[in-house]
Parts: sequence; structure tokens; C-alpha cells
Amino acid sequence: MRKVARVVLLDPQDRILLLHGHEPDDPADTWWFTPGGGLEGDESREEAALRELAEETGITDVELGPVLWRRRCSFPFAGRRWDQDEWYYLALTTQTATAAAGLTELERRSVAGARWWTCQELTEAHETVYPTRLAELLSRLLDDGPPDRPETLDTEIV
Repeated sequence: MRKVARVVLLDPQDRILLLHGHEPDDPADTWWFTPGGGLEGDESREEAALRELAEETGITDVELGPVLWRRRCSFPFAGRRWDQDEWYYLALTTQTATAAAGLTELERRSVAGARWWTCQELTEAHETVYPTRLAELLSRLLDDGPPDRPETLDTEIV
């Protein structure tokens, strides 16, 4: 089980930053997802969240908040199955320009860009977004604030 830290990054207009991913060998197979990735060495999840955010977006001016959600997932990607234990951290930033300068070789072949989404845009989207209930989760976060303790999301197996 791969330990993963993900970031629910919000700007001052309460927009969330999502990355646009696709299968490396099939750019038509696309989805949107939160920045983040696997822990390296003995780093903490918080350290991984900030490192991954910087590598994937260039955004370093963030205030990392609490863990919002935890999720287990399993999905095929790049010719293998990935089994992950993901923790989603809230983070706030005023820095909205992105520059994905620290991508791995696999990420360079599978990340097509980034976009800031409003909750309304996310709710109305007909595109695949992970986690699949992100629009509902974001709406609740914006209405009620962070939960007192992390919410365990349903396991997603693709």
C-alpha cells in the first residue's frame, strides 16, 4: 500500500486547484485530480504534501491545514495497478500562477496542465474527477469548514 499525501489547495476566491492527467500512452483517457503523491524516504505526510505541491505546481507560498479526508484507492495507470492510502490536506494560498517544473518523467508524460475550479464549475463538470465525490466534499468544506477529525471516504477501485 503506497502512502500518499494530497493537497486540497484553495485560493482567496475559494477555487480549488486540480491537475489534468491522462494515461501516458492514451492522451484521450483523461481525468482531474488534486496535487500530491507518494512519500519518499522517511518524510512525513505533511512534508510530502508540501514537496509534491511545489514539484507539481511550483506553489510554495501555502498555509498547510488539517487532514480533511482519508481514502484508499486502487487504479490502473501506466501499465500497473496502484494501491494507495491517501490523506487529503487543506491548504490555502494567494499564489495562483502555476509552473510544473519538478515533474518526474512519468508525470511529464501524463500531466497536461492545471486549472483553478470553482465549486459550481466542479459540480457541473462532465469530466472524471478524483476523488469522485470531490464537488460534494468541497461544497461541504466551504459551507461548514474543516471537519473536527478526518473523514474516511469510501474506497475507490477503478
